[in-house]
Amino acid sequence: MTKDMTTGSPVKLIITFSIPLLIGNIFQQFYSMADTVIVGRILGVDALAAVGSTGAMAFLVNGFVIGITSGFAVLVSQRFGANDEEGVKKSFASSLILSAIMTIIVTAVSMWSARPLLELMNTPDNIMSDALSYIIVIYAGNIAIIFYNMLSSILRALGDSKTPLYFLIIASVLNIILDIVFILNFNMGVAGAAYATIISQSVSAILCAFYIVKKFPILRLKKKHWKINKNYMSKQLRIGIPMALQFSITAAGAMVLQGALNNFGSKIIASYTAASKVQQLVMQPAITFGVTMATYSGQNLGAGRIDRIKEGVKKCTTISIIVSIVSTIVVFLFGGAFTKLFMSGNDLEVIAYSKHYLNTVSIFYIPLGLIFIYRNTLQGIGESFVPMMAGVAEMVARTIAAFTLPLIIGFTGIALADPAAWIAACVPLMITYHKKIDRIM
Repeated sequence: MTKDMTTGSPVKLIITFSIPLLIGNIFQQFYSMADTVIVGRILGVDALAAVGSTGAMAFLVNGFVIGITSGFAVLVSQRFGANDEEGVKKSFASSLILSAIMTIIVTAVSMWSARPLLELMNTPDNIMSDALSYIIVIYAGNIAIIFYNMLSSILRALGDSKTPLYFLIIASVLNIILDIVFILNFNMGVAGAAYATIISQSVSAILCAFYIVKKFPILRLKKKHWKINKNYMSKQLRIGIPMALQFSITAAGAMVLQGALNNFGSKIIASYTAASKVQQLVMQPAITFGVTMATYSGQNLGAGRIDRIKEGVKKCTTISIIVSIVSTIVVFLFGGAFTKLFMSGNDLEVIAYSKHYLNTVSIFYIPLGLIFIYRNTLQGIGESFVPMMAGVAEMVARTIAAFTLPLIIGFTGIALADPAAWIAACVPLMITYHKKIDRIM
């Protein structure tokens, strides 16, 4: 079911759109969390470190995919807001064509570069084999990741944030079952966790495709819609490529951080892995508000309602700050306990480092939340260059912090690298948004 976000209370629309999306995002985190929990508790700390050491590499590809498919959906959202049904169909068809081309390129490049990237990040020898076997399977399944993200982005662009939630719940449950079967029963090691993830993601992509065909007449394509439309493709690439590069630049910064982290050994890597999984779960409200604002601002730009964009951003910012403060309190109180889920036994050193990391970064959740609101709003109204450059600022700040602060303050320097990056990205995004929104009103 489509949802028109150009009329009605902005706060109500943002909250009602965000809630199912948030639940869906949390379930999506179960993919990686289930892998990490089961790997850590069944296969041990080294296996946990191996999976964790590939996190930045997986995000390098996933972030690119999320960025470019979200960029494709921006045009769909704008055409839907303008009540242009033919425009919606044409932009959907071009999204499918571009996604197919992207699948071939991304899969080939990522699989070819897997080992060189692991070596470049100084992956310890004792976890190299497991890390490579895990990431190769993940990369081989890029087609499922690409088409799920593309189809779910299209659904959200039309205002449907509930359906992707239902499919993610199904896929998440399936992922956990397959994790246990492949690792515990079939003794497939860390590769089993990767296969479970890809199979589950494939199921959610197929379900999205069937649902679109059956329930969305506005997305049913005829032969004429498959004709190459250079104008639509050009617009989608102009929006999507900078969004993809922005994610990839952020991922490159995370890889730099992982490279600095790898010098500390597998116990510290395992600590960071456990803590980062907890943090990713805590980050989901911020990510949710960002996706919501991309759809909200895209539809309202198409309808010419700039005043509603400004009001929506103001209200969402207030909500985000409140949620960030609550998240900080929760992490301080329970962060250490959450990290114990990812390991067997009671490794006090790993738990202590994980808790220290979470306590350090949680103080900076407010600027982290604002990044998603202002970046996605800018992208929703067609501004892609500054969000990309904010990603560059984020990468530079993270790199400098990761390779200088640990020399002075040890592991705390690693923990402060992320907050440094968040602040470096947040400031230019906020400044640019206010300048641009005042200019187009």
